[in-house]
Amino acid sequence: MSPQTSIKILAGIIVAVTIVSFGWWGSKVGLPSELPDSTSLRQWLDGLGAWGPVAVIGLMMLAILISPIPSAPIALTAGAIYGHFWGALYVLTGSEIGAIAAFSIARFLGYDLLHSWFGNRLNRGLAGSQNFLMGAVFVSRLLPFISFDIVSYAAGLTSLSFSRFAIATFAGIIPASFLLAHFGSELVAGETDRILIAVVLLGVLAAMPFVYKLIAKSDRN
Repeated sequence: MSPQTSIKILAGIIVAVTIVSFGWWGSKVGLPSELPDSTSLRQWLDGLGAWGPVAVIGLMMLAILISPIPSAPIALTAGAIYGHFWGALYVLTGSEIGAIAAFSIARFLGYDLLHSWFGNRLNRGLAGSQNFLMGAVFVSRLLPFISFDIVSYAAGLTSLSFSRFAIATFAGIIPASFLLAHFGSELVAGETDRILIAVVLLGVLAAMPFVYKLIAKSDRN
């Protein structure tokens, strides 16, 4: 067995053990079986006390690594419990760790294994310069309808450097993290006007890349 193969196997074992360990810990402390149920999730996090922020970070990380787990209810609940600043900080931390983990898994395990998971969706945007790839990752983080996990795994298969990926991801997820946490916080407070503002800002954020593309296209013409 070559050293490279051994490293890949070891990386896979570490990831598997981490996920299983968090799942075991979650079952011990009563993790809700349906995460989209924000009420159950909030009650569970409230019951964890000081471990609640750790659970939010872990859940956000798992939401990136495991596609079926939705991240929006986690972010909203974090904002509702911990406020828009601390809630956003926990969401941001978990998202960044999860994205880096997915990027690292792709870089170690390689294309063939990940292609068997995600199919041809993984082929989109694998080529490009460092600046282009970094910009693509950053823009994708601003768009809520683009799969966060697929982008993270796909980026690991490109020539994009680790540091550039980490910076682009961190910068790109700051707005959505704070807006979702703020939205959750205002839902608890019943501030409907502020909720509307948060929704509008999310819409503006999602539209920004398209507006920029239209302006750039207009300038070229």
